[in-house]
Amino acid sequence: MATAAVPSFALDPSDCRLLAEPHPVFNHLREADPVHWSDHGYWVVSRYEDVRAVVMDRVNFGQGDFVRNIQLLYGPDFDVLSHSSYQWLSEVFVFQDPPRHTRLRGLVTQALTARRVQAMRPRIQEITDALIDRHLARGEMELIHDFAYRLPTLVMCDMLGISEEEADDALLAKLNQAIADSFLVLEMRALPPGELALANRQIDYLEEFFGGIFERRRRHPQDDLATALLHAREGGEGLSEREMTTVAIGLFGAGFETTAHMIGNGVLTLHRHPGEWQRLVADPGLAASATEEILRFESSLTATYRTAFNDVTIGGRTIKAGERVLALTAAANRDPGVYSNPDRFDIGRREAGQLSFGGGIHFCVGAQLARLEGEIALATLARRLPGMRVDTAAPAWRGLLFRGLERLPVRWPLPA
Repeated sequence: MATAAVPSFALDPSDCRLLAEPHPVFNHLREADPVHWSDHGYWVVSRYEDVRAVVMDRVNFGQGDFVRNIQLLYGPDFDVLSHSSYQWLSEVFVFQDPPRHTRLRGLVTQALTARRVQAMRPRIQEITDALIDRHLARGEMELIHDFAYRLPTLVMCDMLGISEEEADDALLAKLNQAIADSFLVLEMRALPPGELALANRQIDYLEEFFGGIFERRRRHPQDDLATALLHAREGGEGLSEREMTTVAIGLFGAGFETTAHMIGNGVLTLHRHPGEWQRLVADPGLAASATEEILRFESSLTATYRTAFNDVTIGGRTIKAGERVLALTAAANRDPGVYSNPDRFDIGRREAGQLSFGGGIHFCVGAQLARLEGEIALATLARRLPGMRVDTAAPAWRGLLFRGLERLPVRWPLPA
């Protein structure tokens, strides 16, 4: 497993240099060593065709043994399933292989239909406008917490039937913090004891919270996603109570974490390329293609893991059965073999096929909702706050696998 001359810090998620600007390292890996054996004990694939091959191939790649995969981070004596955060993660269908993945995903897609998502468009627009209205007269807001986090959180609350009265500022803040803390287990690292204990406590809270919602819907059904999950059936079998809770946390968290960061990353990137922001202001109808370009250029999910089921050759290298693979989608999305001028940000780009939502049987089940929220958010910001100004000099990034901003203060001129 010879390693090319790539910096040893290349994929260390705790390295501040990589957090601040990962793309030079990603580009170097893709060009110099596209199927790279990392010092951290897994393969890293970074060319578009190789990444796509890994995520689309259900015969040779999958999620594999969850407990073993986590023990690769902590050591063989780590009792994975004694921690409620990892117990929850082990049951999320995204980390399952067929046939369990097939059953759970099928039941979720019965509830989260394209029709249900599209029916949310007017409500998403209403929520977006209300969030801007809250801050309009002040001429400023902290975009990440005041807007980007709140939008997908409120949308998911609405879809699950959590009332506006219940979804007050205190509850939203508590839910957002619980998701942020518990989703630490998704990062590519072993958590220190304090962080792991916090993740466990927060998952316990989320399981109790969402379990309560399903119990109320069982007694009093409504036309919402929670009730739809209760009634989803395949071959006469539905979701168990624990499965429903696990699914709800996953959907809520994925919408919050990745969609919020997509919006924040997008606003920052647009203002780092002011000509593109002005294009969007002049034509908010470009918001859908701008969302796709943001997903390609500065994705909020940079990579996805797979485990090899069989010995398989990728890019001329043999990956052996049982070895882990990190499919670096953020590098694939800037592959010059697929995209013209890949390091140029262009909201009118016509080349499709970005891999930020994964692929194959594990393609993101919430991709349509995320795209819709991104499109509405960007179009509304461009239309209502055309003079918005963003400090792009030194953004504070958090996370490598889930890449987003800690904060992003924005300002706009008030009427004279």
